[in-house]
Amino acid sequence: MTSPSAPQPAPASEPAASPVPPPGCPAHAGGGALRLYGPEHAADPKATFEALRARGSVAPVEIAPGVEANLVLGYQSALEVLRSPERFSKDPRNWKALADGSVPADSPVVPMMMYRPNALWSDGEAHARYRGVITDSLSQVDPNALRGYVEESADILIDRIGARGNADLLGEYGALLPLLVFNRLFGCPADIGDKLVVGMSGIFDADADADKANQILTEGLAELVALKRREPGADVTSWMMAHPAGLGDEEMLHQLALLMGAGTEPEQNLICNALLLLLSDDRFAGDLAGGSMPVDEALDEVLWADPPIANYAVHYALQDTEVDGVEVVAGRPLLVSFTAANTDPALSGERRSGNRAHLSWSAGPHTCPAKSPARLISAVAVEKLLDRLPDIELDCEVDQLEWRQGPFHRALVALPVVYPPITVTAPAAADEPSGVTAWKTEPAPASPTPAPAPSSSTPQAATSTPREPVSVNAAPRRWWNFLAGSRRGR
Repeated sequence: MTSPSAPQPAPASEPAASPVPPPGCPAHAGGGALRLYGPEHAADPKATFEALRARGSVAPVEIAPGVEANLVLGYQSALEVLRSPERFSKDPRNWKALADGSVPADSPVVPMMMYRPNALWSDGEAHARYRGVITDSLSQVDPNALRGYVEESADILIDRIGARGNADLLGEYGALLPLLVFNRLFGCPADIGDKLVVGMSGIFDADADADKANQILTEGLAELVALKRREPGADVTSWMMAHPAGLGDEEMLHQLALLMGAGTEPEQNLICNALLLLLSDDRFAGDLAGGSMPVDEALDEVLWADPPIANYAVHYALQDTEVDGVEVVAGRPLLVSFTAANTDPALSGERRSGNRAHLSWSAGPHTCPAKSPARLISAVAVEKLLDRLPDIELDCEVDQLEWRQGPFHRALVALPVVYPPITVTAPAAADEPSGVTAWKTEPAPASPTPAPAPSSSTPQAATSTPREPVSVNAAPRRWWNFLAGSRRGR
């Protein structure tokens, strides 16, 4: 569903004699700014942040060839920006370099930073109106129904790979599960869902095809809006359309673009980054003594140290100002590095288990309105996989994994794993998952609903599996092996 971005070519105006940094060193752009994209940054973003911190809590960066911005690195400085809408606007129409043509409209980062009439890029009353539609509609989703559908979707995907003994957990699990959930929640057919994921992953990568990806995304969203105008149902899209705020088609399209961006690409990266941590970090290899909850702890660790959205929350100073003593010029993009802020050396190095004061859901008036369902989806996805495939292991060394090169996300190219194959049996018709008949928290009339439609880009497979794995792994058993055994009465 997603594809790695190619290494970014140097802009034609860049001096040919510019030195190539050795491996592990941040790449410099013109004017002393460091590049927040490309293979060097993707391989070791911490090195980039360490070099930037030497310049203060706010430092100049290049986020695409010829596109300059400032990056907020300090935790307190980030809070100052995120919580001060009277000084820092979210509206990209304040971006002077884009308005005067210094940044071309086809720059690969523009689709992720351009103005759209939605809750992310609005201030004041417009923001309150759009956010109200989103929060009111999402509040109708029953968490228990959501959990049940995530579990059923996870089973469908695990059944597809279970008998094989190897898989790419990103392409065959992490990327598909949020799509299945999004499609069901928003009443989106699988063929439209495929377009949305291709488009969204393309603009996150911010590569040469970002403009084309944005066109694909817009086309898919327009199709979804037209479909739900004709055929409303018990889904978030239809509830948003029926909201008293009375959103028009264009407004609907852009709210859905925001929800799609927040609900698929970051979700798949949270799932896969957490799985990588669990499979590679010895801190999570113990048993469940003491009543600990390793999946929740792993999610917290990822959200603190390696969040799926690494640098974003773009703001624009409304007038020249200072942040922590560093000058910030009006109209220049000011990005918040959630990764750098969360790992600010000024914070205590010893975080208590369950401490969720990280900024990965943002803060202030633009705090993510869907953080609870997003966390539920990722936790259930991780738990279900480890329960069904308890002897799973990485199929390569951690340092052999590749990371996508865009400036905004922290995203793997692939997550290859191996495990003892499990026996998968073909289901009878009655065993097909039924999905969820009603998402609303209040009682709704019962009506038949079709089985969840998996992405058309993946093959159909059996959907029921005996729960006893055939394990041949002699390696030390991780904590989820013991959990799986206890659930099965072993």
